[in-house]
Amino acid sequence: MLTAVVIAKECLPGRVKTRLHPPLSYEEAAEVASASLADTLDAIRSMPFTRRVLAFDGDVVPASAHGFEVLPQITGTLAQRMAAVFDTIDGPMVLIGMDTPQVSRASLEPLFTGWHAGIDSWMGPATDGGWWALAMRDPNGAVVRGVPTSQEDTGRLQLESLRAAGLTVDLLPEFTDIDTVADALEVAELVPDGRFGRTFGALSRRLVAEHSFD
Repeated sequence: MLTAVVIAKECLPGRVKTRLHPPLSYEEAAEVASASLADTLDAIRSMPFTRRVLAFDGDVVPASAHGFEVLPQITGTLAQRMAAVFDTIDGPMVLIGMDTPQVSRASLEPLFTGWHAGIDSWMGPATDGGWWALAMRDPNGAVVRGVPTSQEDTGRLQLESLRAAGLTVDLLPEFTDIDTVADALEVAELVPDGRFGRTFGALSRRLVAEHSFD
């Protein structure tokens, strides 16, 4: 049994992907976030997980989450909210965010074929120093709760926390998650035919034509 949890918040203007503004408007940034989340949910839906959960912060669950159980997030910091998910789910699980629409079966294949008895946890490092995926055989929120988020050393500190708890950790492929326009350009080139790639591609072409973005 393997559970996938996507942690996300409602894609409302001014609440998501605010670092894309400017050059995008808050409404356009929300469109980009919604497309990224939809692609992520589609990818997870296509993989042989036993259980699929959306850990959601918001009021209106997106239609793209059909087939997912919805788990409301607690209030608190990001670390506290993620830790609560690990404390709630029983059995092996992986938590991923909504900012990596390039996620694929190939990138998560080790969870299905390489998770042998000697590995307790998997972490997918991000190019900004954070992480995009975290899996544990026996989920334990305590190893997440005290780790600072959104820092250049978040990934290193999370890895140290896992190992300090006595867990053996292996790594998934490194990904770029979408925080900045440069990140979005890079990821859109990887998935040009997905909803995110099409949505951001159309917006970036418009901005180039208007000479407001390069």
